[in-house]
Amino acid sequence: MKKIILLLAAQLAATQFMAQQPTTMITKLTNGAVVRTDVSEVEKITFSDSLFNLNSTNYRIMESDELFWPEDRLLPHFPVPAPTLKSLDMNEASLSDEERVMFCTLQGIINRTRPRIILYNHNEEPQTTWPTANNFKTSKISSSSPYTLVKQFKAEINGLVLYSNDKTSHYSNLAVTIAGLDRLLPVTAEIRQKLIANGMDFPVVTDLTSLTYTSAMGVYSYLYSNYWDRCNHRLLISERPNIPYVHDIAAACGSACVYLDPRQSNERNLLDKFLKTMTPGRDIVLGWYPEERSGIGEATKYGLTTVPADFFENTSVYSAVQKAYKIPPVPKRPKLENKVYAAVYISDGDNIQYCQHAMAKIFEQSGRGKIALNWTISPALVDFAPMMLKYYYGKASNKDCFVSGPSGLGYAMPYDAHNYCYYAEASNRALFTPYAKLTQRYIEKAGLRVITIWDNISDVQRQVYADNCPYLYGLTINDWERQSGRLTSSIQSGWLPITPLYPCYANSVDVITNFFNKDIKNFNGTSPKFVTGQATVWDAGPDALVALNDRLDELSPGNVNIVRADHWFSYYNEAHHLPFNLAMLSDMEITSSPVMVGSFASYAANGSPSDGYMWLSKTTDGTGWVQMDFKEPFQISRYVIRHAEAGGLEPQLNSRDFTVEVSLDGETWQTVSTVVDNVAPVTDVSITPVEARYVRVNVTNGGIDGCVRIGDIEVYGAH
Repeated sequence: MKKIILLLAAQLAATQFMAQQPTTMITKLTNGAVVRTDVSEVEKITFSDSLFNLNSTNYRIMESDELFWPEDRLLPHFPVPAPTLKSLDMNEASLSDEERVMFCTLQGIINRTRPRIILYNHNEEPQTTWPTANNFKTSKISSSSPYTLVKQFKAEINGLVLYSNDKTSHYSNLAVTIAGLDRLLPVTAEIRQKLIANGMDFPVVTDLTSLTYTSAMGVYSYLYSNYWDRCNHRLLISERPNIPYVHDIAAACGSACVYLDPRQSNERNLLDKFLKTMTPGRDIVLGWYPEERSGIGEATKYGLTTVPADFFENTSVYSAVQKAYKIPPVPKRPKLENKVYAAVYISDGDNIQYCQHAMAKIFEQSGRGKIALNWTISPALVDFAPMMLKYYYGKASNKDCFVSGPSGLGYAMPYDAHNYCYYAEASNRALFTPYAKLTQRYIEKAGLRVITIWDNISDVQRQVYADNCPYLYGLTINDWERQSGRLTSSIQSGWLPITPLYPCYANSVDVITNFFNKDIKNFNGTSPKFVTGQATVWDAGPDALVALNDRLDELSPGNVNIVRADHWFSYYNEAHHLPFNLAMLSDMEITSSPVMVGSFASYAANGSPSDGYMWLSKTTDGTGWVQMDFKEPFQISRYVIRHAEAGGLEPQLNSRDFTVEVSLDGETWQTVSTVVDNVAPVTDVSITPVEARYVRVNVTNGGIDGCVRIGDIEVYGAH
């Protein structure tokens, strides 16, 4: 389908043809988003002389329904933050809950035009942590005169939503919802008087004080009937009215704010009315619920995921920084031995407020890096705060492995082991498949090869993960020791291991040791044995878990290896004669055609597709090759090539034509796959199993600049 592109002459920032990419038009929209369109797809270009409201810096003032929000993003594209952000410490200013609600709403309305306000609410980690990580400069608003911040941006505010929380605090959420839609400030009568005292007598555009609702049901029924159709359905905010941390992104996006309790049948039915109109695999709930399992389960029932974020702050700022982060290379693993392989997971990384606050402190513990630990982290950070991923990846040691919290992109709960209840119908592929596809997209972007499932999954759902999440090395499940018998490990579709965390949510090294010993005590050294468990981060962080190394060695001296999760699943598959990524083997030898300065042959298969760890080869004819020697024959059944685009570069730099060849002796070669005119960022091909020791990728047509790039190669084989 041909495209018609409308360029706004008054606010067009840039439209140009790139010298090295002559077929791509780069258009910068008025809200800062960058759109890439192939010229062959353009039917015509038209210009508009439309006039828009401009702020004092000549940025177009954006309304909530004018944001550029692609289908494949959790959040809209916001413009690049201003060179200096105005900052306010709301704790230091001793603001009331209602004042915090107003300031967070102000932040969202102002930041959707261009991020210029950063607010400090939580102050658990050092206040400079994330501004520094994002290279922000800030200018502090005096805590003695916080309303100065409103005055600096009053020209971008249309008026007020007047409300009272005397009957119920839920009016705060209603007021924020309306305010975000119409560029208003939600205020009580007391706050309005403070604004007037500071020289700001805004008109009252919407007056809610005459409403007589006294419960969440009444307030949110009114919201649903009068405003839900105007709200975007991409993002539903579920948050306590007096915890305004994510109200900024609600106001920025024109999202509805609710706080309904699914344990109450009438509130659950009302929440369902919102959830039913959202799209699985695209839309999310953000925030938290009055009770964890009923809330997460209710969203899961509709194929939707919740990104826990009850205390996550400054979303409208951190999501606007879309700089590339580097997925760290994966260390090679030694040969499989007849040992006990143990993997320990750290809880709570599904909540992005934990990633922002508590994890920033816990990650600094001196015990980190002394034993292999697997940190749950949220794939949603790819869109919410990519610099947080960069921060943790930059600090990580080779013993730190990052995995996805439950149960992929956001918190979903297919099965509730506490209540013996399936929230997502076990046989409903139509609801679970979009969630799995969404998960695949984001775990690959984030570099997370393992997912912890909360609590279990049906046979159908296991199949859905295997069919739609090829990036996975494995899944873990949890039964909280509530079953009459222990959950058992299984293999899905001949390649995907699913194993229980035993124990899960352990609160001490003693608990983990005792559970592991149930298996270790039976170890006889004739074959490998595998144990996994999870520690609750609040009770057993890195400093406490360091002791586990000696404790397990006491159980079976010299026989227990604590390893990363990606290594654990690699060992597990090899021991069970299943395909595993042979590129992870420490004795693999890799050679290639001549590399460019700064690149190495090893970059072609180091587990990271990121620019900076990418293999680059430059020859006179624009071709290149990579060869891997696995030192012994394997049954090769699959290969994966991540091209330049998977590493963050332009799609025109992807390798176009290439073959994959195998050999037993390095002299006689057999072509097992030929790809022509590739445009995809990832080539993932299963082949008829063939015995081979050597694998060679031979690129005959690389990127358009004559340089051949490969982000990463994986080769799967089994004994």
